[in-house]
Amino acid sequence: MKHPTSGKMNDPLNFREEMRARVIDAIAQTMDLYGVNYSYGQLYGIMFFEDRPMTLEEMQQKMNMSKSNMSYAVRSLIGSRMVTKLEEKDARKDLYLAEVDFFKAFQAFFATKLQREIDVMCSALDVAIPMLSEMILDKDTSEEERRLCLEDLHKLKHAASYYEWLQQFVHRMEEHDFFEVSEGGASKEVASGEGDSKQDASR
Repeated sequence: MKHPTSGKMNDPLNFREEMRARVIDAIAQTMDLYGVNYSYGQLYGIMFFEDRPMTLEEMQQKMNMSKSNMSYAVRSLIGSRMVTKLEEKDARKDLYLAEVDFFKAFQAFFATKLQREIDVMCSALDVAIPMLSEMILDKDTSEEERRLCLEDLHKLKHAASYYEWLQQFVHRMEEHDFFEVSEGGASKEVASGEGDSKQDASR
């Protein structure tokens, strides 16, 4: 288990807080798997359970983190769209609110991460593919170099088709309700699939 790089949560005072701390630790560990600092994951977990707007000062009290580190942590969570800065203020202090719907948090977090990947890769592909094409058509390019360029071009065009698909996937995540959740909390698609399986088993 990884530990915070700065700051430390207050020790739990009762059984309920102990259970919260256990879940917050799990949230921080899982977010760490996807490149989010463990301490920032803890902060999101704290805000998740608070389920209300919080000021930086309140977060500092919960995390025992310096103001500068706290500000950076909040900016990171805002960048991942796990936390939102509200327009209203409390006694002139900025207020921040965590996304507590895990379905929406999943959509926001991964759409942001995937879009970053798409932007970085497509930026490189947009330069490399035309340049390789020019080298292939250049009469001064040797046959061996042309062959190698063709191999690279084939791989990069395949990569480009993947990122075109991934961009469509991200747009779908951002523009639609990607998960249709039933009242029981399970995805309708999953619930429907389970129902079909039960019907098949009963035949």
